[in-house]
Parts: sequence; structure tokens; C-alpha cells
Amino acid sequence: MCTLVTLHRPGHAWPLLIAANRDEMAGRPWLPPGRHWPERPAVTAGRDEEAGGTWLGVNDAGVVAAVLNRVGSLGPAGDKRTRGDLPLIALDHQNARDAARAVCALPGRDFRPFNMVIADSEGAFWLRWTDRDGATNAEVAPIPQGLHMLTAHDLDDSHASPRVARHLPLFRAARAPDPDTGDWAGWQARLADPSRDSSATESGSLLIEDRGGFGTVSSSLIGLAGATRRTIWMFAAGRPDKVSFRPVALDTTDCV
Repeated sequence: MCTLVTLHRPGHAWPLLIAANRDEMAGRPWLPPGRHWPERPAVTAGRDEEAGGTWLGVNDAGVVAAVLNRVGSLGPAGDKRTRGDLPLIALDHQNARDAARAVCALPGRDFRPFNMVIADSEGAFWLRWTDRDGATNAEVAPIPQGLHMLTAHDLDDSHASPRVARHLPLFRAARAPDPDTGDWAGWQARLADPSRDSSATESGSLLIEDRGGFGTVSSSLIGLAGATRRTIWMFAAGRPDKVSFRPVALDTTDCV
């Protein structure tokens, strides 16, 4: 189960901030964010070496796209496309609205169930494909202003997700990052928080210890500026309580 947080503040110098932890099989090979697709020279994203797609990426137009598994859908299926294709398809577009429309035009049944967030400095969209509701395509809805959290369940679903129930209020109470000064400390601490309510399972924590080869494998903090269209991406290539965040060089293939 991955986690993604958005903070939308219209009119702010940094109107959209994103935080994300990636949970995955520890043995599944991947590369840190870079320009790994020659056919997509404007895209910077982490690369899943097993299926060739990504879990999170940005493009030079300032669009961010991320995909998360829905409950009970971990792993590939032989008759389905990899969900890692979805962010790459979204990042072929110059704004989040067009990207969301393009993904929603795809046959949902080509993929295992997923959540997506597609965003730019104007706002963010939540896309959902469940395979149980009779829909043939992903559903899309704007993510409201303010701070919101998405896991393998629905947006802000504190009833179904112990993780949301515990950590969404803590994120809302934390100091928001200031990308201009490089102050991400409030959200770094939240992403590295292993706590959970005593009544909750491990899914109530933002961090998953290596459990049968599955756990938290990386973490990201992203800021999208308004007028300047600048993007900042801070990336931890491991559990954020053990690995430091470093800036992603958005004009080369490597982290700096």
C-alpha cells in the first residue's frame, strides 16, 4: 500500500505540494528518478525495471502523475497491462486536465485496479478504477483545496484505512514545506513516522517494515510553483527514516 498526500493552495507561490511513500516488493528492481525513456525526453520518473513503467513522475510542463494499487490488487496479472504505463501516458500531456482525460479514455479493464493522482500548479485530480462498479473506464474527480491523503482506498477514507485515520490529521497539523528556503522538515518527519494506533494493524503506519519481502522502498516530496512553473523534487532512495532526501536533477538522468 502506497501513500500520497496533496496540499492545494490556490494563489500561493507554491500552490501544490505532494508527499509520497512507495511500498513495494523489496526484490523488485527499480531506478531512481531520471530521464529513462528516450521516446519521452521531457519525462523524469522512477523506473520499474521489471515492467518498464513508473510509479511517480513529472514532465517539463509541470505535470505530476502517480499510480497506486487498490486494495487486494498487488502484483501483475498476465492478461493486463502494467499500471506503470498510466503515469507515462499522463505525462505525455501539457496539463493535468488533459492528462486525466487521456487516462480516463483508456479501457479500465486493461489494468488491475488502481488509484491515480494527476496534478499541476492549477490543481489535482483523483482517478479510480475498481473493476467492481460496472464502469468501463476510470472515474475522475478534482481533489479539493487543502490537504488530502490517498492510499489503496478512496480519498481521505479514514473509515477503511487506519493509515489515513492516524496520519491525515497529523499531516494537517504539520508545518507545510517551504521550497524557497528548502525547509521540508515538517513533512519529512511525517513521512518517516512509523507510529500507528494501538488498535491498528501495520497498515496504520506510513512505514512498512520489510515483511515477507514487502516494505517501504522510497519516498518523495514535490513542489509545483505557480507563476514560475518551477518544479522541485526531493527523493529518498529507501525508507525515509533511514535514507536522506536528495534533490532530483530535473534536466539530467541522475539525482544530484
